[in-house]
Amino acid sequence: MTERVLILDFGSQYTQLIARRLRELRVYCEIHPCTVEDAFVRDFAPRAIVLSGGPASVLEEAGPRAPDAVFAQGVPLLGICYGQQTICAQLGGAVEPAREREFGRAEIELVRECHLFDGLLRVGDRASVWMSHGDRVVALPPGFVAVARSEGAPFAAIADEQRRFYGVQFHPEVVHTEIGKGLLANFCYHIAGLSGDWSMEAFHAEVVRRIRARVGDGRVLCGLSGGVDSAVTALLVHEAVGDALTCVFVDTGLMRAGEAEEVVGLFRGHFNIPLVHVEAAELFFERLAGIEDPEAKRRIIGRSFIELFEQEAERLGGADFLAQGTLYPDVIESVSFRGPSATIKTHHNVGGLPERMRMALVEPLRELFKDEVRELGREIGLPESFVGRHPFPGPGLAVRILGEVTPERVAILQQADRIFLEEIRKAGLYDSIWQAFAVLLPVRTVGVMGDARTYEAACALRAVTSEDGMTADVYPFDSAFLTRTATRIVNEVRGINRVVYDHTSKPPGTIEWE
Repeated sequence: MTERVLILDFGSQYTQLIARRLRELRVYCEIHPCTVEDAFVRDFAPRAIVLSGGPASVLEEAGPRAPDAVFAQGVPLLGICYGQQTICAQLGGAVEPAREREFGRAEIELVRECHLFDGLLRVGDRASVWMSHGDRVVALPPGFVAVARSEGAPFAAIADEQRRFYGVQFHPEVVHTEIGKGLLANFCYHIAGLSGDWSMEAFHAEVVRRIRARVGDGRVLCGLSGGVDSAVTALLVHEAVGDALTCVFVDTGLMRAGEAEEVVGLFRGHFNIPLVHVEAAELFFERLAGIEDPEAKRRIIGRSFIELFEQEAERLGGADFLAQGTLYPDVIESVSFRGPSATIKTHHNVGGLPERMRMALVEPLRELFKDEVRELGREIGLPESFVGRHPFPGPGLAVRILGEVTPERVAILQQADRIFLEEIRKAGLYDSIWQAFAVLLPVRTVGVMGDARTYEAACALRAVTSEDGMTADVYPFDSAFLTRTATRIVNEVRGINRVVYDHTSKPPGTIEWE
């Protein structure tokens, strides 16, 4: 890929949103920590560079700085929030603590024409933006001029048009900045001269070529979970290497109702892909007995998956590669400036496999966001029932049962979850919701059903909307829907006598909604 934008992460909760917005513009980009060496920047050969925001202060001695190569690369540079401040601090300007910090909505006024704002604002025009800063630029480096100001920031936007260096104190990647998308488009298309030609069709062809080159004459195991990520991974690998792929579907007993049969039917019957169906519910329930801590559940499930893959690889005469559906948010979080980790999810091997497995990873989706995986799924012919399926966590219902996991509690939750999704589909709401599911709570409540007093479990319903799974808002069901759904669950699911709706929204910057 020749048109690449390098995003250097200074720890902002919004860094992934920068990448999302550039991908929406059909511009290929990658996020890397701001601590990369100069040689990395040169070897990456970006057509443009973006410096993200971050929680630190450039006034701190240990505050992060951009690699010197960023300024010597000769390509357009955009600094956002902390990114703007470190540009100024490193090139001869000055930053000081703001007298009045700006957090949330603010208004900027354009004070000078600038290519960054072409077609968006004229001098004297104002626009609503999203601010989040405690420091502010008070003196510009040589070559820079003020472009926009706000009440709390005299240099809300700055520019050195000759070097094509720009800085904004606000966050154009956040939807609350009304001119944000247009500003990023100006930076990519008009300033950096990018064509915006990155497409899913081109990615499809390229990733199949890469899989084929990486695998060669080797054999691949792919773990199917029932979700869109592993399904798309399996189809890509099969397209690349054919019957050198064997899919392994571990039926943990923790799937949603009917999903195990659906997965097996699709891959064996529809796609005719070699599939091993490992019925391991008894093993998982045995190992989860008495375990209540969610993280402990994840560790147990992750270790058990690894063991089963090892067994299947040995039984099949060995395998050279393990394919898994690692997504770009997993990769970003694993190398984030905020703190690298070997695994972002305890049940997911972003950092690599244990040495004893003697298999290399094949991760064809590690450059994609969730909605891009869905787009790719449609491109390669995955049925819409799989493509549009709500995300489901690797540990399955184990993390949606608060407290101990037992076959009886799983069966109760499966029924409640099935009814919730049935009602959502009947109401025509499924595609408007990013994720909806039921949670079995670790409390029992007293109720009266008919003439008898009951003492049974409570369950919570949760549904959120999202564009990319990185931020989410609660879905506003009307009371008639909630009443109808709750009534069905209480009447049809023996073991539940109370239903509540969880109005919690997902905070920005997190990866997985479980």
